[in-house]
Amino acid sequence: MMINMDPPQHTRQRAFVNRGFTPRNIGGLEEHITQICHSLLDDLAGASAADFVTQIAAPLPTQVICELIGAPAQDRDRIFRLSNRIVGFDDPEMAASPADQMEAVAEMYAYAGDLADSRRKQPRDDIVTQLLQPDAAGEELSTVEFNFFFLLLTVAGNETTRNAAAGGMLAFFDCPRQWERLVAEPGLAASAAEEIVRWVSPANLVRRTAISDTELSGQRIAAGDKVVAFLTAANRDDSVFAAAQEFDIGRDPNPHVGYSGGGPHFCLGRHLAALELRVLLMALAQRMPGIARDGEVSRLRSNFVNGIKHLPVRLAG
Repeated sequence: MMINMDPPQHTRQRAFVNRGFTPRNIGGLEEHITQICHSLLDDLAGASAADFVTQIAAPLPTQVICELIGAPAQDRDRIFRLSNRIVGFDDPEMAASPADQMEAVAEMYAYAGDLADSRRKQPRDDIVTQLLQPDAAGEELSTVEFNFFFLLLTVAGNETTRNAAAGGMLAFFDCPRQWERLVAEPGLAASAAEEIVRWVSPANLVRRTAISDTELSGQRIAAGDKVVAFLTAANRDDSVFAAAQEFDIGRDPNPHVGYSGGGPHFCLGRHLAALELRVLLMALAQRMPGIARDGEVSRLRSNFVNGIKHLPVRLAG
């Protein structure tokens, strides 16, 4: 998988997938993402309560990813369920066992293969068609490479944005003055989206391998050692962030590492995730300024994903 590669393999694969994630391509999705957000809120019209995760935070990225890959609308629930089984294999509600996770991975690969066959026969204006095109040297992604990236795109694209949105809403419930601030100043939605990613840190950690002997904060690290960076801890570093333990939607600067830090593995979809969060926050602040927590939060059992499975809310206008 691309996220586990070093150059030059990583560089080659990244060049293929960069095609679909240019600022122009992502910016062109704003109107459609806005329509999705308002459609999800329309579906809740007249309701007094909802599950913020299953009815708002989860459907948004699923629909956006399906739009990107050109998946039919009727396949959205299937992709959503497969993603849950892959990431939540350690959670009793999401999957039965690690074997179930592997079965879900196999199903996702099969789906990717069918979609690729369809696009080779009938190309469309979507990221799958772009990924299947040869590069300047005439090279193409192999079937295995394509399947791995499809898995990465659908799972990472769903899970991180879903949990950032849910965790961000929970942060607003815990810090109601920040929600009042956003409702009064919707222009803060962009910086609020960044603060949510810092505060929530949807991915708990990343692991890297030291390529040479070094020392970090007095700790000797030998070449070949596995080093785990806990992103949540980095995003609460008092030496980097003023009032690091405060949720501040106007925070500037905000050098968080919620998108896997920096360098060649910087999150490919960070602009898409930021756009989805910004648009969703604006829609919620406009249409549901009185939204409130309405029960206990159910968290995902996972050492990798900082996930929320259920977040009951009251939908006062």
